Amino acid sequence: MKGRVLVAGFATRHIAQSAHAAGYEVYAVDHFCDQDLGFYTRESRSFDELGELEGAVVEMCEQIRPDLVIAASGGELLGTGDLCGTPPGKVERFLDKVSTHQFFEELGIPTPGLLAPGMYPAMVKPRKGSGGWRNAIVHDDAEFLAWSEKFGDLPHLTEEVVPGVPSSVCCLGTGSSAIAVAVNRQILRGTNEAAYGFSGSVTPFQGDAAPIMVQYAERIASASGCMGTIGIDFMAGDSVHAIEINPRFQATLDTIEMATGINLFAAHVGAWQGGLSPKRRPRCRQVAVRKILFAERDMEVSRNLLRFSPLIADIPWPGTSFEEGQAVVSMYGWGPGEGEAMALLDKHIRILQQYMGGRLYG
Repeated sequence: MKGRVLVAGFATRHIAQSAHAAGYEVYAVDHFCDQDLGFYTRESRSFDELGELEGAVVEMCEQIRPDLVIAASGGELLGTGDLCGTPPGKVERFLDKVSTHQFFEELGIPTPGLLAPGMYPAMVKPRKGSGGWRNAIVHDDAEFLAWSEKFGDLPHLTEEVVPGVPSSVCCLGTGSSAIAVAVNRQILRGTNEAAYGFSGSVTPFQGDAAPIMVQYAERIASASGCMGTIGIDFMAGDSVHAIEINPRFQATLDTIEMATGINLFAAHVGAWQGGLSPKRRPRCRQVAVRKILFAERDMEVSRNLLRFSPLIADIPWPGTSFEEGQAVVSMYGWGPGEGEAMALLDKHIRILQQYMGGRLYG
């Protein structure tokens, strides 16, 4: 084994899987602790609220003495000296979407303009947080008031609505230089109150805007001071607009590794240590897609879904209850082209839905 790694955050299975494949002994602090997290970890510990995360990490560090600590979503500001990735002092700027907008403007990279109160239509979103599930387009004061009442006194921003395909670029950064690894199309839920919530990815994104996205992403990552893996979100239309920066492992990790064949965890550690490998963006050998399936109604998973691995991931334990709209499981498809990958994904979804009695949607 190369050493002990502790992965900490809201959801860690994808990072733990990559670290295990890279030859590390892996431990995790994770909100869900799904069944398949245990495939890749020596031990895991769960937490309920994000406020409990740092205490759980301190306890785990005292117990196992890890060589590396990796921050997943929700753990970006962990105050451990062993953090393998972007230091919290640099991360904090990019967790605030207003300061991220200002960073893009300083670089001269197009980004949606921030709107004054009362200007519509507007994309309204929290200043902090990930996943996009609280984002919404509002067209008038009444719709904005409804959003505010739903989420309470939440610091937010409103920006102009720009057309395009939600997409992202994964980069590796040393703190002063960067290389793009993969361009991805993001799958959003598209319906109900969480229409802009992340629900999967397709790698590679093959649109005409991909080359300019790569150029912008490498400039952003190099100037950000971020170390290891970093993701930049875009809207890719007739023009390209940078949206957000994710200074940590991204939810696109699975499809990037499936499409390119690289181990992103090993590349992350190498970049954090000051070396970029691969030296150039790897060629994709296939198209990979991951899609999250959600509960159609309040439900309990009564049967063991392990039999469907590796077609699925983030596998809940039998007896786990879900409320309507909650994420239940991830499902994969792959093929030589996007059409073939999506067709295989749809086939896998139909099989699982039949087994589950049609209680999932995605």
